Amino acid sequence: MCRQIVECVPNFSEGLNMLVVDAIVDAVSTVPGLLLLDRSSDVDHNRSVLTFAGYPEAVAEGAIRATQKAVERINLNRHKGVHPRIGAADVIPFVPVANIDLDECVTLAWKVGQEIWERLAVPVYFYGAAARVKERVGLANIRRGGFERLREAVHTDPKRRPDLGGPLLHPTAGAVAVGARKWLIAYNINLETSDVELARTIAKTVRASSGGFPHVQAMGVFLASRKLAQVSMNLTDFEQIPVDHLFDTVRREAEQRGGKIAGSEIVGLIPKRAFEMAPEFYMRCENFHPNLILENRIAALRL
Repeated sequence: MCRQIVECVPNFSEGLNMLVVDAIVDAVSTVPGLLLLDRSSDVDHNRSVLTFAGYPEAVAEGAIRATQKAVERINLNRHKGVHPRIGAADVIPFVPVANIDLDECVTLAWKVGQEIWERLAVPVYFYGAAARVKERVGLANIRRGGFERLREAVHTDPKRRPDLGGPLLHPTAGAVAVGARKWLIAYNINLETSDVELARTIAKTVRASSGGFPHVQAMGVFLASRKLAQVSMNLTDFEQIPVDHLFDTVRREAEQRGGKIAGSEIVGLIPKRAFEMAPEFYMRCENFHPNLILENRIAALRL
């Protein structure tokens, strides 16, 4: 009988202190029945992303243990970074990989959210396919204003209070968004300029919410460590996005305003299907190598 395989891609609000990130990774790695496939950290976003996959019950426990370690080691009151965040463990998505569907991942997300609240006293918001109200399908709606504004808003605005726990946020760990979704590709384009307003203008041009490309989320940020502006994007349905056209649009918009593209990068892993649809697009990325393809990692580790 073929076993069910689910992927989890949690994001943590720490990208500077590798001892903290290592502790989170170790918490995941101690769980039998799952495999850590990838880890990446960014100093400007001050954020780390893990990718692990395995049997649903193991992946769920890995997510909870990682969250516990983040709650113990990360204080959002001292956190600074260009990426929006509401929690030490900021977002925990579950993605169907094999012999499991999105509805089952929703059930898994709800279970993990309940465990996080009961074990760790961290309030939970459900998003994506696991959202319990339509306004929370989009993660940006939950994270609007970040930790600092959300912790004030929950006092007076019932619509911003957590789905589980609260209504007040955890004093140092904030809250966590737990969800279920289809494949998401995190993709960034760096510009040969420090002009963050140019990156923000381009992000507004290409993102779906401003009338740009469907299934594209985008924001413009400044990377202090590289003195570059970046168009940071999430591609939420890669099969519906003409990615070469997306790249060309960013390049054209930059050139029309006197800028150039410095390079592009993938954060985390991509599914094999995405690579097969546009191999030249992904091979253009600065950090591309075959081990960034999810199925290659799973096969190499023989889950």
